[in-house]
Amino acid sequence: MAALALGLSCGFLGTHAALAANANPNPHLNADADAARHHVLVQAAPDVRIDVIEEGKGTPLVLLPSRGRGAEDFDEIAQRLAARGYRVLRPQPRGIGQSTGPMKNITLHDLGNDIAAVIRDQARQPVVIVGHAFGNWVARTTSVDHPELVRGVAIVAAAAKRYPAGLSEHVDRSSDLSLPDAERLKSLQFAFFAPGHDAGAWLKGWYPEVNESQRLAGKATKQSDWWSGGKAPMLDLQAGQDPFKPASTRNEVKDEFGARVTLVVIPGAGHALVPEEPGAVVDALVDWERSLPQ
Repeated sequence: MAALALGLSCGFLGTHAALAANANPNPHLNADADAARHHVLVQAAPDVRIDVIEEGKGTPLVLLPSRGRGAEDFDEIAQRLAARGYRVLRPQPRGIGQSTGPMKNITLHDLGNDIAAVIRDQARQPVVIVGHAFGNWVARTTSVDHPELVRGVAIVAAAAKRYPAGLSEHVDRSSDLSLPDAERLKSLQFAFFAPGHDAGAWLKGWYPEVNESQRLAGKATKQSDWWSGGKAPMLDLQAGQDPFKPASTRNEVKDEFGARVTLVVIPGAGHALVPEEPGAVVDALVDWERSLPQ
């Protein structure tokens, strides 16, 4: 039995087996993907343990989910990326799966330190971090605080520096499990999904305590602490119908940071983006990653 140590993965075979048995909550994924996927526990700090879903072999990518949601949101694109030659690492946020750690009085810097520990322990080389929605805040914070660990940052459906008032209320309603599904669906459709896409796909998969913890962590961190994403190359992967990214703000990141930013827009998708256009997301990520210096 391997001893737990700071920054080292947990080798408890019983826990590992139990996690692997629950690795695929989505039955549509094929058996080969299930067999290739497993979990590793990383002791990120004395009081923080991070559950990492790992699959594939090759260049490491780290995927970070939206606020209040878990790494399972990436099941389909992780499978596609693994098939295209990547080792995909998906750290579960604190409070989801087997990830544990303080949930109150934390900042984005604490969450970025969790990701840095996973990179050191599992990738053991600089990586591309892909952050979806709130996850892009954590990705950018990690790149600012730990530049030696980051080859590039992909911000997926990242909100504008200032987005329209009222949208955050719809995020809160979407994740409020005490509300009727019909009310939550209205908010999901308004804030996350473009017309013609099934907002019901996100009725499940919310973790209210995690959502609140992350909301407060974001409020406790100055936007200027993380906005630049450090100095690494950046992919600004936008959804064409994302209410958090009005057309008037389309170029704000590229205008501010210039040549290190690659801007790609996926038409017909909303803020959810990943479940709406998984193939287009993967194509954009692969094309950009392969353009980066090795």
